Amino acid sequence: MSATIRTQVAIVGAGPAGLTLAGLLARAGIESVVLENRSREYVEQRIRAGLLEQGTVEVLDGAGVGERMHREGIVHHGLHLQFAGERHRIPLSDLAAGRNIVIYGQTEVVKDLIQARLQAGLPLRFEVDDVSVHEIDSERPRVRFTHEGAPFELECDVIAGCDGFHGVCRPAIEKQLQVFSRDYPFAWLGILAAVPPSSEELVYVHHDRGFALLSLRSPERSRLYLQVPADERLEAWPDERIWEELQRRVALDGWTLAEGAVLEKGITGMRSFVVEPMAHGRLFLAGDSAHIVPPTGAKGLNLAVADVTVLADALIDWYASGNAAGLAGYSETCLRRVWRAEHFSYWMTSMLHRLGDDPFDLQIQLSQLRYLVSSEAAARTLAENYVGLPVNHSALAPR
Repeated sequence: MSATIRTQVAIVGAGPAGLTLAGLLARAGIESVVLENRSREYVEQRIRAGLLEQGTVEVLDGAGVGERMHREGIVHHGLHLQFAGERHRIPLSDLAAGRNIVIYGQTEVVKDLIQARLQAGLPLRFEVDDVSVHEIDSERPRVRFTHEGAPFELECDVIAGCDGFHGVCRPAIEKQLQVFSRDYPFAWLGILAAVPPSSEELVYVHHDRGFALLSLRSPERSRLYLQVPADERLEAWPDERIWEELQRRVALDGWTLAEGAVLEKGITGMRSFVVEPMAHGRLFLAGDSAHIVPPTGAKGLNLAVADVTVLADALIDWYASGNAAGLAGYSETCLRRVWRAEHFSYWMTSMLHRLGDDPFDLQIQLSQLRYLVSSEAAARTLAENYVGLPVNHSALAPR
């Protein structure tokens, strides 16, 4: 027989979305239980995004986990676009009302959130199995799972599905969902290298051999990317070949890309994916369980945090006053921001990657890039989207 546990909010998934939601709710005195099928070690070592919008930084501060982020994160006020053998700086903060971005790895965000929750003695269970959601159309939805070989039933008011693209929550309501998706014919080969960054700010490179990106994780670690075919095998890219190709694509007169030991490498596919609505009954989807963006616009983590900020605000209002308007409008509110980010990520992706051998595509891309670096209005559009739209979604027009 299953042991029954009672909480207010059941959170499936201990990634940035689930942990941030748990942190925001805890600060408001709302109980939650977080369930994660992976081990703590796996979750804390999972390499993902590393760029935080200013709004995300503010939310993490509100969740009480900003101290190390402010101490170790690297604030950037601009980025560079490189094409046709020239590099051009886009002054993000100057164009976006002083807002900026912070380089701070998702792994570090997750570590901070886990540490804060465990130090507070709040429920967070790793390595749970056989997770399933039930009775989501009722006032007492349930999550069933096993932990350390014992079966449990978690009774709650609301379930937050923060368990990613391959999780169990979205499939539980898939008959109620409309799916929008696009797969791209290329991927990113990324490396983490033990070498100080060769550029103080990110460099997005358009090259006839394919896209490249110069990024970083710390003053001692560089994060570098190359466009490769979607079906490329990692075994085809020994370290020497990666550095040789990077040198070709990012070459610039009077500037040198420093090389170092490759600590990690992997290939990430490119996909756009959205489901509507993002909720059904008492189940609310957030983050990658509801949407995926290509990494070019650096929006995935930031969208996840924005989702759970909206959800936390709605839950706090509901528990405090009984007002369910925020919960009823959760999906519509989030999707306004999601589709804006989807378009921005698609635009950045299609402008910077080699799309094929059609010379028309190349000329269109170069025209867009020349316009971006010569028009303040065009550059402002990029800057406003890149540093992030307000988490306060009233700034976006209704859908």
